[in-house]
Amino acid sequence: MDKETLLSCRDVSLGYEGHTVWEHLTFSVHSGEYLCIVGENGSGKSTLLKSLLGLLPPLKGVIQRSDTAGAVGYLPQQTQAQRDFPATVSEVVLSGFLSAHGRRFFYSAAEKSQALMHMGKLGILELKDRCYRELSGGQQQRVLLARALCATQKMLLLDEPVSGLDPKVTAEMYALIQKLNYEDGITVVMISHDLNAALQYASHILHIGDTVFFGTKAAYLNEFPQAWQKGGNDGDL
Repeated sequence: MDKETLLSCRDVSLGYEGHTVWEHLTFSVHSGEYLCIVGENGSGKSTLLKSLLGLLPPLKGVIQRSDTAGAVGYLPQQTQAQRDFPATVSEVVLSGFLSAHGRRFFYSAAEKSQALMHMGKLGILELKDRCYRELSGGQQQRVLLARALCATQKMLLLDEPVSGLDPKVTAEMYALIQKLNYEDGITVVMISHDLNAALQYASHILHIGDTVFFGTKAAYLNEFPQAWQKGGNDGDL
């Protein structure tokens, strides 16, 4: 059975303030896939992220999201001010529903139940009444991932979700994301500098740099056989 196309870029050029970052970018994301977007700092990952979220229109070409994809669950990189946000874990998680509320200013019983379910799934249910800013970095990322799940049933967009976390917590975070993709069928689009993790978990790779590659992980390793050794040695791209 053919997989549904949730997100597509067709001959897209991206940039800002008259500066072009990417040209002729074409790729698509289908239901159940796990796409890692990798590249060096300054290669345009953040520009692409803003465009996929609809915050930055393409200079040319078309970025399209399927109507059935619904909202995208977004996990951003945090600023220090966001880390110190004075709200309870439950309040932060429930805020994932806000984009679908329109003029409604309260959470339904179904939304509250779903938020509790996501917190339980991510192992933070016992933290629901704690203040968000008192949590560790790894706990905060789990809270933000639960919030992202409240916003979507189909697709997560994750921006460097393990940035600043220690190796043990990083491994736990990657395992949670893989479980959401493999067991719950949630499509994952993750921007990452960690090539080793991309090659371990992703089904597809979008690699930007001197050359642009998009395809399956197997095709990427066939074209760049040195990538696995590089990722295994230093983990960065």
